[in-house]
Amino acid sequence: MRRPVIAGNWKMYKTRAETRAFFAAFTPLIAASNDVDIIVAPPFTALSAAVESAHGTGIAIAAQNLHGLREGAFTGEISAGMIVESGCSSVIVGHSERRQYFAETDELVHRKTKAALAAGLTPIVCVGEILSEREGNLTKQVLKRQFEGALGALTPEEFSRILLAYEPVWAIGTGRTATPEIAAEAHQYLRGLAAANFSPEEASAVRILYGGSVKPDNISGLMAHDQIDGALVGGASLDPESFAAIVNF
Repeated sequence: MRRPVIAGNWKMYKTRAETRAFFAAFTPLIAASNDVDIIVAPPFTALSAAVESAHGTGIAIAAQNLHGLREGAFTGEISAGMIVESGCSSVIVGHSERRQYFAETDELVHRKTKAALAAGLTPIVCVGEILSEREGNLTKQVLKRQFEGALGALTPEEFSRILLAYEPVWAIGTGRTATPEIAAEAHQYLRGLAAANFSPEEASAVRILYGGSVKPDNISGLMAHDQIDGALVGGASLDPESFAAIVNF
């Protein structure tokens, strides 16, 4: 039985003070949630405040991005080692917004995934199609390219340490949510790719999260499918009551 994961991606929201206020309100609301892994990914400037606020709660803190190299003359970038030193245990890699706005390729996502793993971080590796690809019946082709390009060269041991997130880009921030059936079909296909590239055992064990306008009123329907192991939550993770309702699905 795969343990559920609910991860919140705050994107470019919340100051340090707002981060502390969030955890003060959120932590009591999920105190009884012992059967789900909870991850929160604040902006870089709020990581230390989040780590301090989450101490002793069991809530893991993730970064939203990293560089693929250990160090170097890369102004404005953050390495995996720096993220570990800040107290994080996870990092989001290849989010659709990184791919769309910052031209991240599958090869770059692979390098970042390897860097995260080498530092002992759990990479939350994102894949997913845009609307034109969905409407052009290219979803499986896109997922195969992204999966194999970012993850295909990992060792089985490395693959066993990742989380995979399926993001139908057309459903992110649009209010359009992929139906549980659409999400489950994509997750099942990704699990098949894992079996083909690694092994049936690794495919059965990998946890695949759904990301795309997840809210308190649709989380139960999504989690009812055995192919869906959790959620990568955007806007709804900014409000402590809303995010707690998702965690407590």
